[in-house]
Amino acid sequence: MERFAVGFAPGHISGYFKRVDGLSIQTTGSLGAGVVIDKGVYVKMSPSKELNVKINGETVDSWLIREVLEPFGKNADVEVTAEMPIGSGFGMSAAGLLASYFAADAVFDLGLSKNDMFLKAHAIEVKHGTGLGDVTAISCGEIVVRTKPGIHGILKKFYDDRDIYCLSFGEIPTNEVISSPEKMKKVEEAFPQSVPSNADEFMKNSLEFARNSGLLLSELEEIIQACESENIPCSMTMLGKGVFAFGEKAKEILEKFGEPVKLRINSTGPCVVKMKR
Repeated sequence: MERFAVGFAPGHISGYFKRVDGLSIQTTGSLGAGVVIDKGVYVKMSPSKELNVKINGETVDSWLIREVLEPFGKNADVEVTAEMPIGSGFGMSAAGLLASYFAADAVFDLGLSKNDMFLKAHAIEVKHGTGLGDVTAISCGEIVVRTKPGIHGILKKFYDDRDIYCLSFGEIPTNEVISSPEKMKKVEEAFPQSVPSNADEFMKNSLEFARNSGLLLSELEEIIQACESENIPCSMTMLGKGVFAFGEKAKEILEKFGEPVKLRINSTGPCVVKMKR
C-alpha cells in the first residue's frame, strides 16, 4: 500500500507591504497586511528513489520542492495542485513551500515543529526573492497585520465573514519589484501609517498604497473605479495583475470585466489533510 501524505496551505493576498533588510535572513522580510484565502496549494508526497514533480498535472523540474527535500536527503513523487494562478499575487509559492514541508514532515517522520517549517519556508522565499511576508501571514490565517519582519512579526489578525471576489489577468514577477531599489523607495514612501482594525480599513489602506506606490496598473483602474462607484471595498492583488473586492455586490461589478473567483477567509493556516502510513 502506497505511503503518502497530503499537505495543504492557504494562499495570501498582500494588500500593502514594505521591505525590511535585516541582519539575517530571518530578520529580513516585510511589514504590511494581507488576507489569507481559503484556496491554496495541495501537495501529495510519497517516498521515491528519485525526485519527480508534477504541478497541476505537468511534469516540471521544481527548485521549490528540491529546496525542501535535499537538506534531509529525501526524494519523493510529488503532486502539486495550485488552486489559484501562480505568480499572480495569491501567495502560491509560499503556500507551496508550506504544504511541501507539512507533507514531507508527515511522510518522512522528520520531527519538525510548525515553527521549524515556518522558519525554513520564510528563508527560502527571501533567498529566492519570491516573497517577503506571505509565509508569516499564512502561518496563522485571517486578515493579518505585520509590524516586524520575519515569522514572529504579527501584530494582530481579524476575521471577516463576507465573500471575497477576485479577477486575475496574469503575472507580475515579484523579484523584479522587490529587488528594485527605485520601486522599493516608492513603496516605502506609500506605506500606510494607520493600523487597520477591520477589513474595510485594511482595504482602504491597500487601495491608497496601490495608487501612491505606483504599483496600480492602468488597466486595473477602470475596474477599481467601477467598484468605488458602488462603495465596494476593493484593491489590487500584490503582486499580480488582479483585483480583489469584498461583499456580494462585488461579484456583479467584477463580472462585467471577467469571471471572478469566489474566495473566503481561511482562519486555520497550513495542515496535513490526509496521510497513509
